[in-house]
Amino acid sequence: MKKKFVNENKTETREALIENTIRKHADMIYRIAYQNTGSTADAEDILQEVSIALVTKNAPLENEEHLKRWLIRVTINKCRDLHRHLKVIETEPLEDHEDIPADEKGEIMEELQQLPEQYRNIIYLYYYEQYTLQEIADIMKKSINTISSGLQRARNQLKRVLMEEGYSYG
Repeated sequence: MKKKFVNENKTETREALIENTIRKHADMIYRIAYQNTGSTADAEDILQEVSIALVTKNAPLENEEHLKRWLIRVTINKCRDLHRHLKVIETEPLEDHEDIPADEKGEIMEELQQLPEQYRNIIYLYYYEQYTLQEIADIMKKSINTISSGLQRARNQLKRVLMEEGYSYG
């Protein structure tokens, strides 16, 4: 007999819940992986690895928000694992990729790629996934003060990069 899970007032099998979760969060996982790796192929591989982890690990399927945070944490960890295993990562200029996911607000992915990984993740989670500083601190397992100062540093670095690229602030 298959175990049933309660999800948003519906009872689903574990397999159906996992399939729905992957469909719902695949774009987010891909975007996080892409902004960490700068490669569509690596982002696709990480999406697949996170999907496998969702199936094989003890993911928190009962709570949607906890599950989303778990997926973000696993995605970031998989990106770090990739960086650890590759001594030298060769990247391609973003101009070569016309299939970069676009954001309604107008992404500045190329400039974001110039920031250190820790800052990219904070900016991405804060502005694109709209997490609070406390939620980001919980996800990244850091203090809220570390995240707050990281966000400030990330903004300053991103502003410098954008100004170098010809954007003006007034």
